[in-house]
Amino acid sequence: MSVEVTCDVEGIGEFQAAMQRFDSGMQEQVHRFLASWVADVKAAAMRSVPVRTGHLRSTIYATIREWVANVGADATYALFVELGTVHMRAQPYLYPAIQQYLPSLEFNIVGAIEQAKAEAGLQ
Repeated sequence: MSVEVTCDVEGIGEFQAAMQRFDSGMQEQVHRFLASWVADVKAAAMRSVPVRTGHLRSTIYATIREWVANVGADATYALFVELGTVHMRAQPYLYPAIQQYLPSLEFNIVGAIEQAKAEAGLQ
């Protein structure tokens, strides 16, 4: 014995289209805000990094790959300046820059999601 149930739901096509628009809209908005945010963090780090020769500042980078933002510095001694050593006090420049802009990251991502929902007609 088998049982078969068939449901006919009106508007499923429109719903699927709205979900696709929501996904791409959300990704576009979040990527735009993330790019702006990571650029702000990099600029703040470059302003606050201690400068002797300028090499450390010149190696500060900011990249975005998919949903991950990376901010760092490629100088071999970057970590020692940030965290300090037994012979040198810490002179943080990356962590304070990230902390300064962290509240705006959450605000911007939530805003992007809300805007994408509105564009997709989901509000």
